[in-house]
Amino acid sequence: VTGASFFVFSGALKSSSGFLAKSSIVEDGVMVQITAENMDSLRQALREMKDFTITCGKVDAEDPQEHVHIQWVEDDKNFNKG
Repeated sequence: VTGASFFVFSGALKSSSGFLAKSSIVEDGVMVQITAENMDSLRQALREMKDFTITCGKVDAEDPQEHVHIQWVEDDKNFNKG
């Protein structure tokens, strides 16, 4: 589990790259590179406030290396107060 100050989602990953998606740590955040098709699905999930999972790693890998889970949770107004 990795916590981050921000996330960047890039829909510029080419299908021919051989990757389902790629994630990397950028300063104190996380950048996730996904295909344009996956970006469309992510946008739709965000609009509908639905959970979404991105599987990272090589297309032909037996076990994916990482998963990026976007989860909607209850609003906690006391978090980071002050």
